[in-house]
Amino acid sequence: MHDYRWLHEYCLNRFGSLAALEEHLPQARSPAELRAVSGDRYLSLLSLRVFRAGLKHSVVDAKWPAFEEVFFGFDPHKVVLMGAEHLERLMQDARLIRHLAKLKSVPRNAQFVLDVAREHGRFGALLADWPASDITGLWRYLSKHGCQLGGLSAPRFLRMAGKDTFIPTDDVVAALKAQGIVDKAPTSQRDLAAVQAAFNQWRAQSGRPLCQLSMMLAFTVNH
Repeated sequence: MHDYRWLHEYCLNRFGSLAALEEHLPQARSPAELRAVSGDRYLSLLSLRVFRAGLKHSVVDAKWPAFEEVFFGFDPHKVVLMGAEHLERLMQDARLIRHLAKLKSVPRNAQFVLDVAREHGRFGALLADWPASDITGLWRYLSKHGCQLGGLSAPRFLRMAGKDTFIPTDDVVAALKAQGIVDKAPTSQRDLAAVQAAFNQWRAQSGRPLCQLSMMLAFTVNH
């Protein structure tokens, strides 16, 4: 059993008051808000996450207006038609991050967005309807069907989109190890299930979303 009270008390002691703690915690979007977001915005976010991986975020973000321009505002119906020659031309555009594998991921993820929309009505419906109690299952779905969404890219994309998720960052993993939930970063199905179960229990005890519990765990790690 993993009791939420120790986490709550630790964070209260660290920040001094509940109000001060709340100021540092993220908010998740509602299912209605997730469903309302258009497919082009989700494709833009997916692509932004792919290009941020391994690079300084501020560098990628500064170039993003040029990406929006050359990828037709990330309209998935237009982007999916971009062939190899078009992408090769983009490799000559100095305004972009010229990484061919990442550039190739954009049309592939455009197809992914369209496929999901065809099945669920909108891409946002997939995120809205997926239960937080199996958020690691959504990570697997994104990694399997999307392009370059392995590792922490799927949970980081979900956090960017506002879908409630925890993220197994180094600090969160250190906290989970301290609680005896895992002994290393969770990658196996067994370890991911154990972490999901712990978060589900804390969520039931606290009424807090996964994103806040994740942040609170990170706060317990001293640097």
